[in-house]
This record gives sequence, structure tokens and C-alpha cells, in this order.
Amino acid sequence: MATTEFDWSQLGDIQAGRPNLGGDTKVAVYRLMQYTLRSVLEKEFGEERMRLLLIQAGLKAGSEFCRNLLDTSLPLGAFMAQVQARLLELSIGVLKVEKVDTECMNFVVTVSEDLDCSGLPVGGNTVCDYDEGFIQGIFETYTGQAYEVKEVDCWSTGERTCRFNIHQLP
Repeated sequence: MATTEFDWSQLGDIQAGRPNLGGDTKVAVYRLMQYTLRSVLEKEFGEERMRLLLIQAGLKAGSEFCRNLLDTSLPLGAFMAQVQARLLELSIGVLKVEKVDTECMNFVVTVSEDLDCSGLPVGGNTVCDYDEGFIQGIFETYTGQAYEVKEVDCWSTGERTCRFNIHQLP
């Protein structure tokens, strides 16, 4: 891995590398990486920069996820159903589409039982910055248009699901 630019192939051959343990792990292990990384980034760069960096990482991940695991030739309804199925299949979260404005290509979605925050203590702030970027990457890759994604409800703000407003930029 001589390059720092992410490529899907950097995930490696998980089956060959983990013949006994396979590709699954516990949510606590994912969160250990997520929250220690957040802590180090915030200490080094401040909260605002940490959040932006996590969004950027999520954006890259969502784009690669879409390119490698989703069929972008599908019409919108079928594509969203595929996103729902993949997130469920990979135990990332339970996606529900609450609102669709096809004229403006704006959406409201929820993600329940997500990897990042479901079950966290209430802290008063949204914490799913990576997820904002991940969702943005999926939508931008699917549509070829720029988007802004903002988490408006989060488990850590006292809600029981994360809610994201997704707006296509002009």
C-alpha cells in the first residue's frame, strides 16, 4: 500500500486472510476504532476540523461503497431498495426513507441500529459525522450531483434513530 489514496482493493482478501474468523466483528470493536480516532483528531485539530475530516472519510467510503456494491443504473426506487438491503445485509443499519422530493432530489432518511451511535449515552450533540459523509458519497455517486447531508436527530441527542436531511446542491 504505497499510496495514501484509498482504493477498494486495499480492503484485501478477507476470506483468505481470516479463514477462521471470517469477515464479521463486534460493534464494540468498530466503535473502539471510531471513538479513539475521533478523540485523537479532536485533540490534534479541534472539534470542527475533526467533524469535517470524518465527513470527508465517510464521503470517500460512501462513494466507494456505491461504486463497488451497488448498481447505479437502477431507477431511484430500486436503487434505494438496494441501499436498504445492503446496509441491512452488512449490519450497518436499518435505513428507512421518510420523504422523497424527486423534483428537487431532496430526501429525509433514518438509520436505526446504526454502527456509530445506537445505544450511546445521551450527550447532547449529534455524532454521526462519518455517516453524513457516507450517505453523501452514495447519493453523489449515484446521481453525479453534489449533495449536502445533515444529521438532525441522533441517539446521542436523545432520539432512538438517526435522521438525515439530504439536499441536492445547485
